[in-house]
Amino acid sequence: MATDHTVCCCVLCEDAPVEPRLGATVEVIEEHGWQVTMVPADEHGPGWAYTIGLWHRHRIPELAMFGLDITMMHTILNDLAQRAVDGQSLKADQKRHDVASVPVVLKAVDYRWYRAFFGGAIRFYRKPPFPFLQVAWPNREGAFPWQPAGEDLLARQPRLWLRPQEHPVGVWTQDV
Repeated sequence: MATDHTVCCCVLCEDAPVEPRLGATVEVIEEHGWQVTMVPADEHGPGWAYTIGLWHRHRIPELAMFGLDITMMHTILNDLAQRAVDGQSLKADQKRHDVASVPVVLKAVDYRWYRAFFGGAIRFYRKPPFPFLQVAWPNREGAFPWQPAGEDLLARQPRLWLRPQEHPVGVWTQDV
């Protein structure tokens, strides 16, 4: 798919100088079409993973996932991305049963969260707009984070479809 340079302001479309810490990301995007950036869990909270390059190369929303093993999230995000590149649509509030052993739901991320979680994407795209979808997963009972029976998931995955001031206070709101 050709890149529409009129709606993208990334370092590749603007032929801008690439800062050293972004060089490897640019190489992966040029070779594979996107990159999955993984942020491991630490003493402050769970890990997460997100794509960079889907919007640039394919006009597909970037994807983010939180709270599982980063290798598993890497695999799920790559699978969703490849399916989208192959023609399967990705849109907000879409439920998918074909990418993990449990269903997942795609939720549109409020842009006010970008700075807290997607620094690599901001450096690549330089400025919004570029859309993100959060891949939300259910608990063992099948409840999602926005359902009353899914409240236990708040410590593992944020509700980035909410505005930061509407999000319950916790590990995810410390840097917002």
